[in-house]
Amino acid sequence: MEKSLSLFITQEGDAAMWTCFRAKCGWKGSTRAFADGKSTYGNLSMISKVKQPYREISEESLGLEPLSNELHKYFSERMISGETLRRNSVMQRRYGENQSVIAFTYWREGVLVSCKYRDSTKNFWQEINTEKIFYGLDDIKGASDIIIVEGEMDKLSMEEAGFKNCVSVPDGAPPKVSDKDLPAEEKDTKYQYLWNCKEYLKKASRIILATDGDPPGQALAEELARRLGRERCWRVRWPKKNDVEHFKDANEVLMFLGPGVLREVIENAELYPIRGLFNFKNFFVDIDAYYHQTLGYDLGVSTGWRALDQLYNVVPGELTVVTGVPNSGKSEWIDALLCNLNRRVGWKFAFCSMENRVRDHARKLLEKHVRKPFFDVRYGDSIERMGVEELEEGKVWLNETFYLIRCENDCLPNINWVLDLARAAVLRHGINGLVIDPYNELDHQRPVSQTETEYVSQMLTKIKRFAQHHSCHVWFVAHPRQLHHWVGGPPNLYDISGSAHFINKCDNGIVVHRNRDPEVGPIDQVQVCVRKVRNKVIGTIGEAWLSYNRVTGEYMDIDA
Repeated sequence: MEKSLSLFITQEGDAAMWTCFRAKCGWKGSTRAFADGKSTYGNLSMISKVKQPYREISEESLGLEPLSNELHKYFSERMISGETLRRNSVMQRRYGENQSVIAFTYWREGVLVSCKYRDSTKNFWQEINTEKIFYGLDDIKGASDIIIVEGEMDKLSMEEAGFKNCVSVPDGAPPKVSDKDLPAEEKDTKYQYLWNCKEYLKKASRIILATDGDPPGQALAEELARRLGRERCWRVRWPKKNDVEHFKDANEVLMFLGPGVLREVIENAELYPIRGLFNFKNFFVDIDAYYHQTLGYDLGVSTGWRALDQLYNVVPGELTVVTGVPNSGKSEWIDALLCNLNRRVGWKFAFCSMENRVRDHARKLLEKHVRKPFFDVRYGDSIERMGVEELEEGKVWLNETFYLIRCENDCLPNINWVLDLARAAVLRHGINGLVIDPYNELDHQRPVSQTETEYVSQMLTKIKRFAQHHSCHVWFVAHPRQLHHWVGGPPNLYDISGSAHFINKCDNGIVVHRNRDPEVGPIDQVQVCVRKVRNKVIGTIGEAWLSYNRVTGEYMDIDA
């Protein structure tokens, strides 16, 4: 009965195979000899493991006998009653003159199938060449609710709490979850007991995994859930033992807290998590924070223009698509918006602006920040130019507020490249917003089988996932297609070149439009048309008018 290293050598002495049964390491292997330059590979391939027929065993053939008073006392100290021991046919077996070990008998349909032994030092072993099944298998026959625990003692503890519909795995827990694909049934040797008992399990609609709370126990729960189907599995949360530790298993809870608490633990079992499937309870903390407005910008950040406060506010994690006819001030308006957000709440931003040279973009931003022209010629000759000290202060502000995503060679960047660098800017610099300006300056190569509409849908999905995952607002500038019958009014979001998905998938859609005809109205006024707002908390559809200062590039409320 000694558990040791098992070694097999062929009669010819040219091959050997071995398996270690001493621990759970599963170490096994084989080797072959090469003599006189002659390979014995062909002979080795003939060596195969022969499946032995299961032994027929009985209490008499195993020498089992009723538990002694000493072992009854041992179980009593662990809160297991004599009635529970008798119902589960817990017995003992003598070794030598002085040693008796506990015998946990495994039954199927009233027939003894296997037996597992436990000595006084918690060493376990099982009868060889017997079928692997759950301990307590007959107790779950026809049951719709089943509890699976990690050890026989836990199975007995569940019965003390009133749950007879409980079984224990026969082999304990693995050290960790396997990173391999689920093996075929015939090759799933570690969990063969599951397949041997599948007729008992297939009718169960609710399986509670009450494995140990340590890492191997959690690994066992995951392995069981993989095979049984996570959709019908539940898991338990063992109570706290102190500020640091939790109780490990059912027997510990029974011993220290009693059967009532153990019953509550089972009754309060939680749904086993399925990746990608949630219930609202998983988000109650976020919902509470949203209600109490403790997350920071739940109601959005004001644009800095009163005329827009009721129409559009900026929320982290959303996508705003901005369009307008050429030279209508789309990029200038976004630059002014970012300056306002930085001034109000200190946000930082990344620019992927392929239409602007860096020095020209810097000039525009500095003029809005300092509120003076960069030069004193032509457009700026009527106002004092910014001084050197103001320039130096502005350069520090530029460097601390904005980060540039630019392609340093002649290649066109694609959206994946842009989002990878934006992700780095979030992690390294803590940016709160990303501007991609414009859409048509990106590389849009796509498979020949993919339409432009499908491509745009996929691209916008990637952008939205980036925004939501990193709580970063994204402004995406897209030009309208060529307007053959344009009469001077603002375009529609459906006029954007490429796909209607630009309006379908964005959270907010804005059209920036500037009047070019003095007879129609002031040419320094800009119309901001909010055409779509998905979240009614932060705004609504409508139009606002702002005054544009051509000298400094600032946008202001008209009454200001």
